[in-house]
Amino acid sequence: MERQKLTCGLIMPISSIDGCSEQHWSEIKDILSNAVTSIEKYDFEVNLVSDSDDVGVIQKRIVQNVYSSDIAICDVSAKNPNVMFELGLRLAFDKPTIIVKDDKTNYSFDTSVIEHLEYPRDLRFNTIVSFKDKLAKKIVATYDESIRNPDHSTFLKNFGKFTVAKLNETEVSFDKAVLEMLSELQHDVSILRRNSRRISPIKTKEMSEVQSIVKIAIQAYLDAVKLEKPVDIEDMDELYNFVQEHLDAPKFFDNPRAFRMFIDEIIKSWNNQ
Repeated sequence: MERQKLTCGLIMPISSIDGCSEQHWSEIKDILSNAVTSIEKYDFEVNLVSDSDDVGVIQKRIVQNVYSSDIAICDVSAKNPNVMFELGLRLAFDKPTIIVKDDKTNYSFDTSVIEHLEYPRDLRFNTIVSFKDKLAKKIVATYDESIRNPDHSTFLKNFGKFTVAKLNETEVSFDKAVLEMLSELQHDVSILRRNSRRISPIKTKEMSEVQSIVKIAIQAYLDAVKLEKPVDIEDMDELYNFVQEHLDAPKFFDNPRAFRMFIDEIIKSWNNQ
């Protein structure tokens, strides 16, 4: 019997915070993912709901992923502000959610009524093995209950009956979706370009935003030509023209060659991931 395919959204820190490095959070992500994929009853696809970029179009994806994931695991360790915001969204949607934290993080007053699964910050092996087992069982029990009981509620049930927030969802064709995404990218780039006129050179944060926007445009190109990875691109001139036509990004650079080198660096980094 084929297992039901479901999505599990991870809400968690990914950058250094509270003495924990990016590598630490990468290890936590692997631990959480391994626990989810060890479940035999369901076939979960595990993804972060966000990569923490501050670009508008990515924020839209965050909200969509927070809303649409069949189940979400939120690691509130170190009380990262972005994580707490995304958790707030998920709880407002009142969809199946599991909260985890390390043993160095105190409970937050607002969410203390929800059970938290705890793991050691030092990632001691035996304790992590036990944690992963408990998490896998909790995921199955929580999802099963959400399907069995139409009144299932992770958070709002503790305070009475409420009208749960929902997103309006409309199915659109692939071409229309790409065009809408590029339209949003053009808007973001125009804002960044106006900001860049006031500073020279571009500040690191703004350059990071430009990089994120250009990367999304490259992904749109890959989708349009039905390729999976940048390494598969054969006609780079076509890619440069595609990004330039839709984003007008070369205005951030001294000349078109500098812009092409910028794209080449993004693709090189992408292919090495």
